[in-house]
Amino acid sequence: MRMVIVTGMSGAGRFTAMKILEDMKFYCVDNLPIPLVGKFAELMQESRGEIENAALGIDIRTGDELPALQDTLDDWDRKHIAYEILYLEASDDTLVRRFKESRRDHPLQTGERRLEDGIALEREKLAFLKKRATYIIDTSNLLVRELKTELSDIFQKHAKFSSLNVTVLSFGFKYGIPIDADLVFDVRFLPNPYYVPELKRHTGNDPAVQAYVRRGGVADEFMRRLTDLINFLLPHYVREGKNSLVIAVGCTGGRHRSVTVANMLAEKLRQHEDIGLKLEHRDIDRDRK
Repeated sequence: MRMVIVTGMSGAGRFTAMKILEDMKFYCVDNLPIPLVGKFAELMQESRGEIENAALGIDIRTGDELPALQDTLDDWDRKHIAYEILYLEASDDTLVRRFKESRRDHPLQTGERRLEDGIALEREKLAFLKKRATYIIDTSNLLVRELKTELSDIFQKHAKFSSLNVTVLSFGFKYGIPIDADLVFDVRFLPNPYYVPELKRHTGNDPAVQAYVRRGGVADEFMRRLTDLINFLLPHYVREGKNSLVIAVGCTGGRHRSVTVANMLAEKLRQHEDIGLKLEHRDIDRDRK
């Protein structure tokens, strides 16, 4: 099991990093009281593979208990409990700007203490974690998608993980375009089996219907061009930090042409081992007459 402590300066992006790790299928727990941290590690070790990756968020809000974390980490080292520390950093100017933009007070900005004083005190209190950090990322000039790329390089490089979940969805235009569709393709230009009596009651999952839709080679040519487009788009969506993509393929009723093409596209996309893939036929059971 891989266990990561996510910590760092308030305003440096720790919460965002936790959300990114959660999308990477890490089991995430935020701001756990320090006395329970050791027990958390024990439970994770005893999970017997049910939880492969865990992220524990710890920040200055733990208050006076924070120094006790040093003893916990020393104990883990003695017991050879594997862990990593991800420390999020940012310049003072960046942190001041972010707090002012969010109109939030710094956790240590109390009484007569100014924002700059709170930041300085936090750096002092977190120094022991930064010193022990496995990874230090300065987010001063990072966009969220760039932070995601950094974390992907660290935590996904040698792991099996689908960084983009793709759903190929067939539908019928007469029942409306799916509201969650990112890309919509209209295949009503293809031969329509609906008007062939022996094919009308069948669907695009049937070989005879598929052969009819693909006759003349237009569907195959369309698939070649569509596959090229999707292959071009996928890495760009990943770099932009997109986690899910819905590709909707529509025909009139959603039973013949769109199902055939969606099946063909899904088969092509199965060649991508680095994406999650799901195939759905929304309207395939409608209009069974």
